[in-house]
Amino acid sequence: MPFTPSTTPEAVRRVACIGAGVIGGGWVAHFLARGYDVTAWDPADDAEDKLRRLVSAAWPALEQLGLADGASPDRLTVAPTLAEAVADADFVQESAPEKLELKRSLLAELDAAARPGVVIASSTSGYPMTDLQTAAADPSRLVVGHPFNPPYLIPLVEVVGGTHTDAATVAWASHFYDVAGKSVITMDRELPGFIANRLQEALWREALHMVANGEATVEDIDASITEGPGLRWAFMGPCLTFALAGGEGGMAHMLDHFGPSLKSPWTRLEAPELDRDLRDAMVDGCATAAGDRTYADLVAERDQGVIDVLRATGRLPRTDQAGAPAPAPAVPGQRPHTPGSAA
Repeated sequence: MPFTPSTTPEAVRRVACIGAGVIGGGWVAHFLARGYDVTAWDPADDAEDKLRRLVSAAWPALEQLGLADGASPDRLTVAPTLAEAVADADFVQESAPEKLELKRSLLAELDAAARPGVVIASSTSGYPMTDLQTAAADPSRLVVGHPFNPPYLIPLVEVVGGTHTDAATVAWASHFYDVAGKSVITMDRELPGFIANRLQEALWREALHMVANGEATVEDIDASITEGPGLRWAFMGPCLTFALAGGEGGMAHMLDHFGPSLKSPWTRLEAPELDRDLRDAMVDGCATAAGDRTYADLVAERDQGVIDVLRATGRLPRTDQAGAPAPAPAVPGQRPHTPGSAA
């Protein structure tokens, strides 16, 4: 039977957060700041005290990002049981420890307790939903909603369903996260570790290799990112950044010119074959990402972005050329929202 949601993403009023550790607590803070009523549950004896301290510590940052109308830590309720936590929830976010059998059984329990038509999302950082939904009576409403830590500050959430997840569930979850102020990537297929974690892990493994072999220090590695490509990745990402390296010829010229270096020993990862299909996919993808922006537009955007990041991190004075205070750069994905209204 096709999945039929109990409400629209815009009409969600109460969110249940199951698991109140660093990730679950971060979700609680985010949803509170977006103006939702939040019910949390965690089996640990000291979970409520830790959760309220986490929300209190996060609130000054959330105030700077901008609170939705009516947002308040007072809208947090900590339920004594899992069943009570999800009884009135319009959406459920599971953030239990990353243990396969624990998550599998917990999601089955949540499926049994939550009202019909309520979407249940897992914060898993690597397990495919296909492996997590096997014990649930209605796996069609289970979906991955993978955040980045801390969820109240980092906009990204990656959404992907499992083999038995209804396509309507994936679409609903993606729309809800967008309404709730997140920056959403809806994945077309399952991939262990999803997208951002795989990229992050590749960089991390190469860093470990270099330290283990005495090729670089920890300080060298961190500085190579914070003083180099990290300044550009913060707002443009690696693909468009490399496209600009090709000058006005863009990604096509970059690949044609630098493509042979993929065979150079610059990383311990094996490079894919740069065949015509891959080349065209990268060129076309960059053209889509650039949209109507010209090469000059992108260069100006990159240059100003680097300046803004340097100012924001204290490496340049926080003033413009006229001596006036520089405006704080906007945080993408964090949009004030009042539940029940359009984003």
